[in-house]
Amino acid sequence: MLVEGKWTADWHPVQASDAKGGFVRQISGFRNWITPDGRAGPTGEDGFKAEAGRYHLYVALICPWASRTLMGRALKKLEGAISVSIVEPALSEQGWRFGDYPGSNLDTLNDASYLHQLYTRADPVYTGRATVPVLWDKVRGTIVNNESADILRMLNSGFGALANESIDLYPEDLRADIDALSERIYPKLNNGVYRAGFAITQIAYEEAFSDVFSMLDELETRLDNRGPYLFGDRLTEADVRLFVTLVRFDAAYHGLFKCNLRRLTEYACLSRYLTTILAIPGIRATVNIDHIKRGYYSIKALNPNGIVPVGPQLPFEQA
Repeated sequence: MLVEGKWTADWHPVQASDAKGGFVRQISGFRNWITPDGRAGPTGEDGFKAEAGRYHLYVALICPWASRTLMGRALKKLEGAISVSIVEPALSEQGWRFGDYPGSNLDTLNDASYLHQLYTRADPVYTGRATVPVLWDKVRGTIVNNESADILRMLNSGFGALANESIDLYPEDLRADIDALSERIYPKLNNGVYRAGFAITQIAYEEAFSDVFSMLDELETRLDNRGPYLFGDRLTEADVRLFVTLVRFDAAYHGLFKCNLRRLTEYACLSRYLTTILAIPGIRATVNIDHIKRGYYSIKALNPNGIVPVGPQLPFEQA
């Protein structure tokens, strides 16, 4: 946790709790946008123009929010335009750390040891948690945005001809429907698993648990009626946002977060949906089950001895 630019306490997963003991997530602090002409986006200031090689993503492969941006980068074929740094999976006492764990790398761009050092480079008096993803501007030497939902939309439409324009993850005719569905899935499932895992009272846990499985049941029925994607044959940002939670479910949320009524493999349509998206070129490279397990099971508040389970064996790992 940073307070006025100073690291003040060891990292802890629970940011805040509500009156029932439920998990409350921090609001992102940097909300500028990249646009084709550099004009301001829906929030923030202008001056962030789409340019190949100018921007850099800092991500964690364990993190679903960061993985949204990696998926968007792959689907829009922006790998050559936006470089990436990957932190180590295990959370240190100072949060996300750069290192040489397989699949991770050092921060050769800014020479930071910890992600929080980038936050204070962008804002010397920043107060809050240093979260991933971070979209960094190499020219101005600052954070553009640290809100994954914003970054995903920027990758979809903010890079103009630099991006693959054959895929539109947020088509105009579906925007209202995408927003409505995402606004229901996020609290119940995307954040619902965290609400269950980080609840500090029984009632908060049970409410979150109920939300998680009622939404999984609803999505199973939806896909059975209209698949292969949430909106039929059109892949959208709603699928990206759902996929990153589903792919972590059996490996982490089912056991560590106590979301153990059913495994995802017990849902035929959701399992098929998962493998369908994994088969899209570039997507499998955004998923690292070793990082996912190493990262989640490094959370001392939930797993004080740090033992990482060998299983489960996931069907798509053999595909």
